[in-house]
Amino acid sequence: MTQISTQDIENIELKYLTMEDYDELKEAMIQAYSAMPDAFWKKNHIKSLITKFPEGQVVIKINGKLAGCALSIVVDYDSFDDKHTYKEITGNYSFNTHSSKGDVLYGIDIFIKPDYRGLRLGRRLYDYRKELCEKLNLKSIAFGGRIPNYHKYADELSPKEYLEKVKNKEIHDPVLNFQMSNDFHPSKVIKGYLDGDEESGEYAVLLEWDNIYYEKPQIKAATKKKVVRLGLIQWQMRPYKDLDELLQQVEYFVDAVSGYRSDFALFPEFFNAPLMAENNHLSESAAIRELAKHTEAIVQRFSELSISYNINIITGSMPEIKNEMLYNVGYLCRRDGSIERYEKLHVTPDEAKVWGMQGGSELKTFDTDCGKIGVLICYDSEFPELARILSDDGMDILFVPFLTDTQNGYSRVRNCSQARAIENECYVAIAGSVGNLPNVHNMDIQYAQSMVFTPCDFSFPSTGIKAEATPNTEMILIADVDIDLLTELNQFGAVRNLKDRRKDLFELKRK
Repeated sequence: MTQISTQDIENIELKYLTMEDYDELKEAMIQAYSAMPDAFWKKNHIKSLITKFPEGQVVIKINGKLAGCALSIVVDYDSFDDKHTYKEITGNYSFNTHSSKGDVLYGIDIFIKPDYRGLRLGRRLYDYRKELCEKLNLKSIAFGGRIPNYHKYADELSPKEYLEKVKNKEIHDPVLNFQMSNDFHPSKVIKGYLDGDEESGEYAVLLEWDNIYYEKPQIKAATKKKVVRLGLIQWQMRPYKDLDELLQQVEYFVDAVSGYRSDFALFPEFFNAPLMAENNHLSESAAIRELAKHTEAIVQRFSELSISYNINIITGSMPEIKNEMLYNVGYLCRRDGSIERYEKLHVTPDEAKVWGMQGGSELKTFDTDCGKIGVLICYDSEFPELARILSDDGMDILFVPFLTDTQNGYSRVRNCSQARAIENECYVAIAGSVGNLPNVHNMDIQYAQSMVFTPCDFSFPSTGIKAEATPNTEMILIADVDIDLLTELNQFGAVRNLKDRRKDLFELKRK
């Protein structure tokens, strides 16, 4: 046997297996499984696999010669017990268990000829299987992995103990180590899996790879968007003679962002504050309670606009009176006509002192046709626990409507919001108001720069900033965000903030 090196390679091809390859395939299997000399597939087996599922049978050829092979079928995995044997999963080697309506790609065999090992050819075969799994929209890949070094330790270790030592790098198992390095995770040990596998003591480790892009088949005629367009409104504070004039400006912006086919419109916190000008003769606390009387009508108008312009609207926030108590709240007005409410949980010292505002108590995510979202109003973004709870609930996009008067106040919201994007592996969109309101007490000046933040990894901007508005200028900001990139980051990111949390040391939970 002559070991092939990279210098010897003129051509590498990944090809579908054909019956013309059988003689080479048989010889390759005899060499690969030298400890089991009869462990090669007969012609009728290979013909059956190629006939039933040609896409699942591939070979690697180097300089025109067969160097490795991967054989697979698709099975309805729920039809089998986790303790299944190789004979059961293959239908007694007939492969009648293959089903075009199955949900799991099951690995029947994968091997590299001994003289071609060390060239990372196995990785190419595994990568092909992963791409096939994604292409066919299957839940996962599964197979029983041999543990050929186990016979050396069988007298002193149980298979479970052996597996733990391999995982902890205390024992080297060439097959298991390679499979785990290719993102397959061991889920259990199966006894009596493969007849005649004496090296493994007839044990196998059930290995699985989850397809993070899997989408459960829809029963309804509905789709969930993966690339989502955000429309942020950087709102100019200006005098309005009445509610109708303010709502005209609201519709102008909804029309503008929907004209760019945005999926969401985000308004700032207290964008309706100019209407308090007519109540300057009252105390600040009384004036904002008068402003709260407009909230119901504003929400109703937002809902009408979300339907007519086919866009989900996050209404920023408005004062609202509930059981005689004053709250800072906003609404998600979906384009299907449904409405949900969110609350500011942490009111600022100024809101409490000047307006007598109370903090809310409800924190939750919202399902939309563009994934799960969360909303934190201004000051709430500065409390990392809130975004983490929403993240644990599956949030993809966090919206932060805010109102800040000074640049240092804005910097707190901006910097904390960017931190939330990194630590929770999500997108964060912030939108605020600009300009001055000299005729409204306690709302004199505003400073804002609306932005869309991303995690910081290779698939995202290196700065973690997807888009940013011009500071202190009335405008809209449009940005596309890809939800699939978050899913990929969660599994394969350079760092994995969510997965790597030390839950053995700390935990976060709602009361």
